[in-house]
Amino acid sequence: MLIRSMFKDYVQKKLENYVVQYFAAHQDVKLICVAGSVGKTSTKTAIATVLSQQYRVRMHEGNHNTEMSVPLAILGIEYPDNIRSPLAWRHVFKQAKERIKAESDVDVIIQEIGTDKPGDIPAFGRYLQPDVGVITAITPEHMEFFGTIDAVAAEELSLGNFSKVVIINRDDIEGRFAQLLTNPNIDTYGTSGLAEYSFIDEDFSLEGGHKGYFTNPEFADNIHATLHVLGEHNVRPIVGAVAVGIHFGMAPDAIVRGAEMIRAVHGRMNVLKGANGSTVIDDTYNSSPAAAQMALQTLINLPAPQHIAILGSMNELGASSAAEHERLGRMCYPDQIDWVVTVGDEAAKYLAPAAQANGCPVKSFPDAISAGSYVHQFIEPGAVILAKGSEGGIFVEEAVKVILHSIDDNDQLVRQTPAWLEAKTQFFSRF
Repeated sequence: MLIRSMFKDYVQKKLENYVVQYFAAHQDVKLICVAGSVGKTSTKTAIATVLSQQYRVRMHEGNHNTEMSVPLAILGIEYPDNIRSPLAWRHVFKQAKERIKAESDVDVIIQEIGTDKPGDIPAFGRYLQPDVGVITAITPEHMEFFGTIDAVAAEELSLGNFSKVVIINRDDIEGRFAQLLTNPNIDTYGTSGLAEYSFIDEDFSLEGGHKGYFTNPEFADNIHATLHVLGEHNVRPIVGAVAVGIHFGMAPDAIVRGAEMIRAVHGRMNVLKGANGSTVIDDTYNSSPAAAQMALQTLINLPAPQHIAILGSMNELGASSAAEHERLGRMCYPDQIDWVVTVGDEAAKYLAPAAQANGCPVKSFPDAISAGSYVHQFIEPGAVILAKGSEGGIFVEEAVKVILHSIDDNDQLVRQTPAWLEAKTQFFSRF
């Protein structure tokens, strides 16, 4: 174990050093880092889409955001299959040296950074100095390690203190946490109208999207656009991307072109055709209190003859799990939601009773496939169905698979690779 740990430390230091050398050799290449409890991937993708209208952009499509995967994603090198093989890492080191010596093929690198425990994000500051740091939200995450929301805030906001400029989501980060930022170069974005960069929604339809305009301090006129995403919380990543685009000197027409190209990432409020002429809102990539509450509010606000919520347990909440699941259940009222169907133990124990106490019809299942089969029985024409849940042991995307209009849309669901399907087959065989 000691030898393995020493080898890992050796590899880590080598990778970090290669990144430092890369930026020293390519000083025109800009680095954007994205952190936050939720919304990192959507925000990263939105920034890449906007900036790609004017710049050459490198962004890893997956969630390579840990200490060893981040340097490789920045350098554009594939993560080795066998991380214990010295030969595999020797090949990685060779590629890194070639990247440093070669002429740069990008103008901007956009990198997501994540945390599992206190100290993970500050550690990136050892070797990274992003030109722009974007912080998407402060909400409960990995609470078994962080314990308090203040500890989460200190962790996520640390990105801002080793970035040249920090842009934060004012709507999903409490103002009291501003004291944790020592960087004076701060801008804010959001949808409430309180931030420097905001989107004012003038009209919305499920088919047409959000029509409105971006406010900003740089241009005399507002920037009008139509955003093809669902839910106010999915508009915010686009506002963050617009703020970054303006910071990088992009013209309004290029910004609008990029913003209007953005579509939902699979498993993140992605609208799909459901059985019996219904609409499915697939938000199954993961779940946290803030994201689940916003998704549920979006469902409630959509006009439909029938509203169904399939809500899976939210993982990694530690001691706050009961309270957070109860809070979500208390948002469910029978005049707004016709059925609440839960998946997993925590949702059954805490969310379901709270929704039931409000008078909602509620049914709980230990697995997503059974939940989807149950919902399929009573879908009315024109119904809107929200599917929301965490990854580990919940897998609400498999409930969505049961209620889709066509199996052709299965490829739009998350976790459908052969490896994931095999793992889920083994998991569901327990039920």
